[in-house]
Amino acid sequence: MITKEVIDSIIEYTSAENVKQGELLSGYTTFKIGGPARCLVEIDTVKQLTDVSKYLKSERIPFYVLGNGSNTLFSDEGYEGVVIHLGRKISDIRVEGNLIFAEAGAMLVRVSKEAQKASLSGLEFAAGIPGTVGGGVVMNAGAYDGELKQVVKSVSAVSPEGEFVTLSNKEADFGYRSSLMRREEYVITEVVFELQRGNADEILDKMNDFNERRRAKQPLDLPSAGSTFKRPEGNFAGKLIMEAGLAGFAVGGAKVSEKHCGFVVNTGNASSKDVLDLIKEVQQRVFETSGVNLEPEIEIVQ
Repeated sequence: MITKEVIDSIIEYTSAENVKQGELLSGYTTFKIGGPARCLVEIDTVKQLTDVSKYLKSERIPFYVLGNGSNTLFSDEGYEGVVIHLGRKISDIRVEGNLIFAEAGAMLVRVSKEAQKASLSGLEFAAGIPGTVGGGVVMNAGAYDGELKQVVKSVSAVSPEGEFVTLSNKEADFGYRSSLMRREEYVITEVVFELQRGNADEILDKMNDFNERRRAKQPLDLPSAGSTFKRPEGNFAGKLIMEAGLAGFAVGGAKVSEKHCGFVVNTGNASSKDVLDLIKEVQQRVFETSGVNLEPEIEIVQ
């Protein structure tokens, strides 16, 4: 329960201007879907992020850390806990040798650009990922055979117990679209990437190639949360969905993209229920035609 005392405490850690009640979450995700948040707090500094998350953990108040919202589907009813929103003010990036230090709110696209400018190779695959460092590392985001686990040296975070910790790559226990931080609700504050020396022009060419492929194959003209389903072992979700005859299949305002069947898009008025009902139908039809159980890749927040 978010009481006035809770709101007042959050304001003490941040400011009154940073705390919003009843804010529609549809404006904070790339899906453009979601009802009102009981409380949304904008975070300006790592200290605020640490203080607020520690407080909420100590009081056992449910909260959700939101970056760019590029992999998130909120309920139509909204969220009854606290949404901690990481904006541009917690997005510092600095380069030291072959290491890049990036705060949790920094966009992966921007980090990859800074790497290219510094002639550092290894993050080219992230040049088109529309997420933040924190969100990307939590889910071990990847594209074009690259994953963040390949370049993460360490992760600074607030642990489930409310302690500030630094995890090595091994301790972060990355898996396919998973990590210790995702399974056990760590709150990431900063990530250190370890990259390799390269040629800036060659790195840029590779980034441009990946982005051109992305523009050619993905439905970037409509709101979505990226790839809706995890890649099943030895196959591709989009291929299985297409073979099940579901290209263009729609429920309300949610539709399977004809351009890339692995994407569910919002045609303009989709509700969270539309998306969830469509996902359920796709899972059922794909299982009937191929025997494969598709797992959602998007974060569904009820």
